[in-house]
Amino acid sequence: MVHDDDVPGIADNLGLPGLFDIHVHFMPPQILRKVWAYFDAAGPKVGRPWPITYRGTDDERLTQLRDMGVKRFPALSYAHKPGIAPFMNDWTQEFAADKPDCLWSGTFYPEPEAATYVPELIDAGIEVFKVHVQVGDFASNHPLLEPVWAALSESGTPVVIHAGSGPAPGTHTGPAGVADVLSRHPDLALVIAHLGAPEVSAFMDLADRYDNVRLDTTMAFVDFFGHDPASEPEIRPRLLDLQHKILLGSDFPNIPYEYAHQVEGLLRLDLGDDWLRDVMWNNGVKLFGDGALGF
Repeated sequence: MVHDDDVPGIADNLGLPGLFDIHVHFMPPQILRKVWAYFDAAGPKVGRPWPITYRGTDDERLTQLRDMGVKRFPALSYAHKPGIAPFMNDWTQEFAADKPDCLWSGTFYPEPEAATYVPELIDAGIEVFKVHVQVGDFASNHPLLEPVWAALSESGTPVVIHAGSGPAPGTHTGPAGVADVLSRHPDLALVIAHLGAPEVSAFMDLADRYDNVRLDTTMAFVDFFGHDPASEPEIRPRLLDLQHKILLGSDFPNIPYEYAHQVEGLLRLDLGDDWLRDVMWNNGVKLFGDGALGF
């Protein structure tokens, strides 16, 4: 069993300076409390308890990430209703301002104002956005998002999008809405969270079809759900084919196990050191750069 103290040594043995985790959450405290309350009550919603492993302060969680050798990470926050995205975006901008290892992260919601505030953030240099179709209860191809997708396609700014139907399906989850958006904006830089689980194969099809569509490993290949996507015969060879398009993601701090278990899940795939190097560091650097870290 791999533990958090082991993670820096794993990266070092691979010749990596550390880990690039594309799916980390830091949020305004009042929002994070609500997220944790959702997971605390998640037993009836997803069929099992969901204890949050890392409930410390922002400073404590930053220290935990850095002690594990996580060198680059976002502060993903996601709007769950109209009118809240600008507040969350102001908070995440301030959060990242004095943290060179943290990507400047933002969010948006299908509302008329998004056609203004998203381009403004792009022009100001924001590095990544996060949207959550299930939590926000909106369709990826909502008409109010059309100018937003157009601006993001033109800028190439990556968007981490949770559109898969796990851990609990929503009205608009699944690949259809994302596929419709990409049919009009094929240059969009989308990172499909959680490999798109459980619709992994369908989201891999989108990554095959579109040059700038990638997937992250968040909560994939762990024991928590009792089903490993790689156990499906067609998924394993596709993980190798898509080696250059898969990025490490963890969902820290909102995970019901040690961070190291996500890394252990990647090791157990036994897809080779080159695959691990790309997923755990190289692909993130190619997409975002390595920041002000001197590597």
